[in-house]
Amino acid sequence: MKTISWKIHLIANPKRIFDLLTTPEGRKSFWAESAEENNGIIHFVFPNGETYDSEILKINPNEEFHIDYFDSLVKFNIEPIENRGSDLSLINEAVPENDYNEVHAGWVSVLMNLKAVADFNCDLRNHDPKRTWNQGYVDN
Repeated sequence: MKTISWKIHLIANPKRIFDLLTTPEGRKSFWAESAEENNGIIHFVFPNGETYDSEILKINPNEEFHIDYFDSLVKFNIEPIENRGSDLSLINEAVPENDYNEVHAGWVSVLMNLKAVADFNCDLRNHDPKRTWNQGYVDN
């Protein structure tokens, strides 16, 4: 098992980032085709038809959000930067070694689209089930 760690600087304030991560509308705007929540479980639906039921493990408003994600632990931590937006760190623990390269690159895609939505209100994804990561499209 391996750990993935990424950081991204955002113009957006911590509340904006937190709302994107923790609400169905927010997650749908940058991460999944839908991500409804019921009783602490997020039902992710992705463009390629894949689904995952993700348990919310920890939530601390405007600071941190931890979930089970494809049988690994994902931690989002938000740090305000005075007069300069926020730094978001992502740590994905217990990633199977044979999935590491795909997951590592996948998080870059997710985080860059989060930045596009949070800072510029622009969704970079194509939303086409025939043009997904599976077919080599980065704008899945």
